[in-house]
Amino acid sequence: MTTPSHSPSPSPNRSWFQQEWRGLLLAIGFFTRIPVPALPDFHEQELNTAAKYFPLVGIIVGAFAAIVYSLANAVLPQDISVLLSMVATIWLTGAFHEDGLTDAIDGLGGGWEKEQVLQIMQDSRIGSYGVVGIVLVLSLKFAALNHFPPLLVPVLLIAGHSLSRLCSVMVMATQRYVKFSGKSKPLATSMPLTHLAVAALLGLLPLLWLPSSWYWGIVPVAAVWMWFSLVLKKRIGGYTGDCLGAMQQLTEVSFYLGVLACAAT
Repeated sequence: MTTPSHSPSPSPNRSWFQQEWRGLLLAIGFFTRIPVPALPDFHEQELNTAAKYFPLVGIIVGAFAAIVYSLANAVLPQDISVLLSMVATIWLTGAFHEDGLTDAIDGLGGGWEKEQVLQIMQDSRIGSYGVVGIVLVLSLKFAALNHFPPLLVPVLLIAGHSLSRLCSVMVMATQRYVKFSGKSKPLATSMPLTHLAVAALLGLLPLLWLPSSWYWGIVPVAAVWMWFSLVLKKRIGGYTGDCLGAMQQLTEVSFYLGVLACAAT
């Protein structure tokens, strides 16, 4: 994860291409271990530009998983290849979203009042709710991907990672950021419709490689997104970074299960 250098001075004038390129590098550096150039004169407002590229980061992560799966599946059984693809994504992202899932489940499961929920989320220790949640989600991913024909798994990995990150972006667009006590900063403070449109295009694009009859697999994703969004709204009045990670994980596994249900009918 790349940490850009802050600058107290106003952001220098940059061309549209420079701004977008910095936003893309910021998104890649923030959410993956991929080395990116340092970003001098960084300003937190640039996170607003980076947010729309989160689904593209999902495509990159999914493509990496697809490559690992394809290479492994040439010489290894399907189940081991799927497991290695999951290990690859966890390594590439530094378990960023998985960590968010465990923290969010711990907070929402163990806390009653808003401040208590946020305090538990901020705790670096993992509780029983988080352990059970991450084990179940990873197990469901593994089991679902194992039931698909080998040629379709790479496409599903790319689509699942891009679509699920779009779901996180949609949380940012529809709810407010809830600060922990202290100096925590939001990933982005605004989501213009043009940025949301770019994110939607990038998040949905890999679905074009799937059979149209499988598009019904998005229904469970939408249902989980609405349910978890309502939970966040009711329990803490918005979202945190951990909640975005949890949304990504929950909607990713929902996509695999939804498509699997479509394929079975």
